[in-house]
Amino acid sequence: MENISKSNELDFIPFPIPGATSEKLFAKLLNVDIKYGPVLAILKMDAGAFIPAHIHYKTAEQHYVLTGDFINDGVSYEAGAFFCHDKGQVHGPHSTQNGCTLLFIQPNEVDPTDFEIAGN
Repeated sequence: MENISKSNELDFIPFPIPGATSEKLFAKLLNVDIKYGPVLAILKMDAGAFIPAHIHYKTAEQHYVLTGDFINDGVSYEAGAFFCHDKGQVHGPHSTQNGCTLLFIQPNEVDPTDFEIAGN
């Protein structure tokens, strides 16, 4: 059996994240069923969005900047930048001045509880 997602046919849905400006975060969930491969989504961060520095203990995570300006730990990156974070590694904070979209990948099955704000 195959699982086909077409991002141009999906709507962005609210994507709440603890400690973040969740009203400015939206995602297109391309795959959340690990039997078909990694968790894969497009994250849209509206201008001024912020995600605090955080840790995932159950999975590594990768980000690929598709459009806009993505600010990671105070440094701004444009489309084409790629980030890899091992599980248990603090990463971020993430923000954007003008807005951006990212492809993000989590190779292991996770749930919303696998997010801890760094320092807590």
